[in-house]
Formats: sequence, C-alpha cells, structure tokens
Amino acid sequence: MAKYIFVTGGVVSSLGKGIAASSIGCLLESRGLRVSLQKLDPYLNVDPGTLSPFQHGEVFVTDDGAETDLDLGHYERFTHVQLTQANNLTSGRIYEQIITKERRGDYLGKTVQVIPHVTNEIKAAIRRVSAGVDVVIVEIGGTVGDIESLPFLEAIRQMRHELGRENTFFVHVTLVPWIAAAQELKTKPTQHSVKELRAIGIQPDLLLCRTDRFLSDEMKEKIALFCDVDVDKVISARDVSSVYELPPLLAEQGLDDAILRGLHIEAGPRNLDRWNAMLERMRNPVGEVSIALVGKYTEYEDSYKSLKEALLHGGLAHNVRVRIEWIESDRLLAPGAIEHLGNFDGILVPGGFGKRGVEGMIQAIRFAREKKVPYFGICLGMQAMVIEYARNVCGLEQADSTEFNPATPHRVIYKLRELKGVDMLGGTMRLGAYPCNLAEGSIAHNAYGVRQISERHRHRYEFNREYEQVLTQHGLRITGETPDRVYVEICEYSNHPWGLGCQFHPEFKSKPLEPHPLFRSFIQAALEFRRQKQVTGREPAAALRQQ
Repeated sequence: MAKYIFVTGGVVSSLGKGIAASSIGCLLESRGLRVSLQKLDPYLNVDPGTLSPFQHGEVFVTDDGAETDLDLGHYERFTHVQLTQANNLTSGRIYEQIITKERRGDYLGKTVQVIPHVTNEIKAAIRRVSAGVDVVIVEIGGTVGDIESLPFLEAIRQMRHELGRENTFFVHVTLVPWIAAAQELKTKPTQHSVKELRAIGIQPDLLLCRTDRFLSDEMKEKIALFCDVDVDKVISARDVSSVYELPPLLAEQGLDDAILRGLHIEAGPRNLDRWNAMLERMRNPVGEVSIALVGKYTEYEDSYKSLKEALLHGGLAHNVRVRIEWIESDRLLAPGAIEHLGNFDGILVPGGFGKRGVEGMIQAIRFAREKKVPYFGICLGMQAMVIEYARNVCGLEQADSTEFNPATPHRVIYKLRELKGVDMLGGTMRLGAYPCNLAEGSIAHNAYGVRQISERHRHRYEFNREYEQVLTQHGLRITGETPDRVYVEICEYSNHPWGLGCQFHPEFKSKPLEPHPLFRSFIQAALEFRRQKQVTGREPAAALRQQ
C-alpha cells in the first residue's frame, strides 16, 4: 500500500510548495523509492486551459492531453514520473463529477453535501494515483485559511484518520521573514499559519520554513516549541539561485530521513551524484550564449516556465550559461528596433494565442532568416515562420492565419479541420502526445538521432498543405509530419545554419538531467554562431532589455 505526503502552505502564496513537493520526490527517488505527485487546485475552473497566462502562468500539457498547472512541469523535471490528467485536480472538476453523478441519480435521492460527497470524491482522486508506487506526494494549492481550500484540507485530515500516522505525513511550507528594520527573523507568521492549520484538525509533522538565510538552532527550537513539532523537523528552505539547488540543500538538513522515519519506510542510501554533477556544471559554465525570446507574454516569465527551463537545460548540455532576454514582440515594430536582434546568438518565438504581437514576431523571424541567426519557432512560432516565408520568399504578400485574418486570400495556416464548427474553448484543441516521422538528414533528425518521435501538442490551427508545393519549391523544407501525413509537424529553412519551427511543445519533455534534443541542438547552433561572430571581430553587443 502506498503512503502519502501532503504539502500545504501558509501565510502567503508563491512560497514554493511545488518546488518543495518536487524536491521531496527527487530525494525519495534518489533512495530507490517509486513516487507519484499530484496537485489539488481550489479554483472552480475545470482546468487551467482557459486561464490567462498573465494570471496563472503556463499551462503544462501531459502525454494524455491534460491541461494542467505549471507545478506538474516541476514534478516531471525533478523526478522520473510521467503524469496524467489524474495528477491535477481542481474544485471545478470535482464539482463537475459530483453534479454529473447527482443528475444520473447515483446518490439515490440523498442530499449532496461537502461532507461526505465532496471530500469522498477528493480522497478517491488521491487514491487513484497511488497504484504501483511507494509514496504519493500531494500538494494542496492555495493558502491555509482560504475558504476555497477547506474541502481539500478536510479530505486529507480524514485520510490521516483513516490510514493512520504511519501512512500519512504532513509537510507545511511557511514563511520566516527577515525584518530589516529590526535586523532579525520573525517567527510569528509561521506560528499563526500553524495555528490556522491546527484549527482545522491538522498537526504538521514537518515545517519547511521559507527564509533568506539558515535558521539558527535557537530559532528552530522556538518554532518547534510553539508549533509542537520536533526540532529536527524544522527545516530551512533558504532562498537559492536556482530551484535545482533545493534537493541537496534539504538533504543536508535531513529532510528525507525525517520523512522516512515518520512513514516507517526502509530505503536505500541517498544517491544524488548525477544531480550534484549537473549543479556543478551550472555553477561553473565555460561560456555563454544570449537568446532573444520574442513573445507576447514576456511581462510574466512564468508564462514560459518550461521554455525557460528547457533553454537552461540546453546550455547544461554544452556547459554554457544561457542568457535569456525577454522581448515583447510588439516593441519590435518601432522604427529601428528590429536591428537590436543583431545582438543575440539565437532567436526563439514561443507559442501563444490571438493576433496581438504576431506582426512583431514575423519581423523577428524575417530578421533571423535573412541574417542567418539560429531560429527556433515553437507552435505559434512555427506558424508565424510559415506566414513570414509565404509573404517574403514566395511572394504571397497577404498570406496569414485564419486565426488573425479570416478573410486572408492565402490561408497558409488555418483552423484544425476537426474543430470546424466548435466554439467551446476548454479542452477542444489538439492536445497531448502524437507521433512524428522525421526526414533523414534534417536538423530534427540529426538532433533526435531517430526517425520517429513523440511530442506533446497544444494548438487549434495547422499548416495548410494546399500551400506545401509553393512553399517547398521556394526552399522551405517539411521535415516532420504525422505518420498518416495529415499534419505538418516540423518546418526547416534550406541554406540556413539552424532554422526550425515545430508545431509541438518540446519544452514540456526537457529535464536538467535529460536536456531535450532540439534545445541541445539549438544552443549548440547559437554557440557556434557566437564563435563565428567573435572570429570575424563582431563581438555581441549589449542585449536589448525591456525598459
């Protein structure tokens, strides 16, 4: 039978519960245990698919096509788990399931209530991800004290009652702020947070104290006394320069040992050798490259969380630091602004929805193509690449996507055929993993080293194959397509050092210990481009930064 670790948070949001849960998973895997992770979100949306990226950050997509919280990206990057729709649950989905059952008559005319019906549904969802693993790590979204989170907290309280202390473990992430005026750390926020948690019947077994410095022994003893936890279970979750530094930091303080003792689990010795070697490369790069990320959500970097991490991973593969400059695509339409892209070693245009910012992306892509700057287009970035090529190489001046101009005479990108007549937004895209065949000798084939791959998708529009002939006759290469040849998945430039657009999202499958092949290849091309500029005496200038 699996055992359960429940991760809650208090005082304020954004304390890093997702990174904490991921780090716990990483440490337990390093000791030979099989883990699964789950995120429970209290909002009433069925999933994050229709939420604004400015408010919620990126939508992480799983192989089975679930649109999930960005924390699931952390879970997959820190561990070997492959998550599914079952690993992310919202209040909206819970209530949707309950209402469906009620309408079907499954409750036999009983009054449907939060207890037991909502809590039972939550507990059943938690148990569904426990098959074949030793430990399930469950992160409860929101902050203790919020009304929205109460059903989830009540459900995990009941699980402690049902399963016993030896099978459940409560980790509470809280804040110990440094007050500059007083020149000291303050424990009161943590004390009040634990008081809130205890008021609803949950006594934390371990406290992860988010702080900008290590807690002294005296401070730990004070927190332990007033929060009724063992002093060795008061752990400093100190601020780190990279989230990947957290597992070893927590291991040094005995976090995994404390959890294993609490759950009565016998496990092997900790082995973080590969993880520590990765950190050593991160801390001591032998060079660097600069990448311009030209997008429409750059004001909130979490909108591209997996992308940012995948670029870092690509740098790790070559032992170089990747400097990302976030450029709002609309800014490139200003007179002379486009020339600033000459300061970079590579240009990346990511995914997105809607017309805003697309013309700026197209200008950036044209610059990359004409100046032979390594270019990587992802999802919308591939579609914009096709539009730019059709307009400026093939002479189809009004070429566009029907998403941006339904009346375009040259719809080189159009709505997915199976979505015609579908107006609902949530869950209606081409979602999840699909196979793709690669053309031999292409950039993609050389990067992957295999002829067939599987990658995750999230899009409503596709390459219009009616324009394939005119585009390929002018030098655009179709180097990736579905086995049935229905969908174009990858386009590449001819006569260009590295120019590739893909319809899928490779960033979702990149990990620090396993950099994605396309990001590894892209960074290698950027590194070579930088070396060539230095040989010719054209040193990279200061990068364009957002004002």
